[in-house]
Amino acid sequence: MTGRVLVTGATGFLGSHLVRRLLSEGLDVRALVRRPDRLGDLSDLPGLEVAEGDVLDVDSLQDAVSGISQVYHCAAFVGFGGKSEVPPMMAVNVQGTANVVDAALRLGVSRVVHTSSIAALGRSEGNTDCLDEGVVWTESPLNTAYARSKHLAELEVHRAIAEGLDAVLVNPSLIMGPGRSGENTTVIAEKIRDGKLPAIPSGATNVVDVEDVAEGHVAAMRLGVSGERYILAGENLSWDKIIRTLADAFGVDPPRRRVSMRAALLLGALSEFGATITRRKPLMTRESARVTGHRSCYRNDRARSELGVAFRPFSETAGRLAEALS
Repeated sequence: MTGRVLVTGATGFLGSHLVRRLLSEGLDVRALVRRPDRLGDLSDLPGLEVAEGDVLDVDSLQDAVSGISQVYHCAAFVGFGGKSEVPPMMAVNVQGTANVVDAALRLGVSRVVHTSSIAALGRSEGNTDCLDEGVVWTESPLNTAYARSKHLAELEVHRAIAEGLDAVLVNPSLIMGPGRSGENTTVIAEKIRDGKLPAIPSGATNVVDVEDVAEGHVAAMRLGVSGERYILAGENLSWDKIIRTLADAFGVDPPRRRVSMRAALLLGALSEFGATITRRKPLMTRESARVTGHRSCYRNDRARSELGVAFRPFSETAGRLAEALS
């Protein structure tokens, strides 16, 4: 019988959906949060225990993991905001993961599901093939600091597995769905709704519904093979298709302009330079330009066949998102 479960990053976009999913199954859930004031309506959910702490604070993490049977490690720093974000990103994503798996080893946790990312698979220039779980990381200019941090985090999980930890890795693609205003990919939808997205990038990516990612985590805990990774990916779509689908859902016109990667790289460089003067976060960076200008493709066969996850079409996700933000 499953004991109490811990969710790190519980106030985040994915973490909050996962907490609700676990509670709906009648599980006892402990949420590790840095700021209890960001719990929002999670604080009203029966059966939720809140542990204030940080994955970088070993003592508070030890307390949070104590008495826990299973851990969902969702806490992460996601960013493309330039060089200033790299140190905290590496600290949270790499050292934070090391701290979580070490605490799980010390305290005898039965299984950890680690939330990685498709970014951790790496991106290679000129490779337009759909990637699956067997891809090997290679260094490339297309690999962002975030991608490197998630790759290094995976290495920490595998190090702990070699030391005796039972752990499964899941690699979600670009997660979309209802969430707090101004939060993660919700920002993209809000800009489209408000007519403030200036142009459509030239690349392509994979989009997945947040509820399907939560389902994938639960299935990985139950059915996943220790030491293996599972790509949680929905539809492979061009940014043109993603933005037009969201615009249709909101009943607004999509942006008319298209921007090439070359032009986006120039804009990113100018934005980064301006940020050094204003000391504000750049509106875009060369890293974000490379990501949105690259045509990426991912396969979800393994998650569907081994975990039984069914991924809904993006049009359905866009409809739910538009309804939540209208």
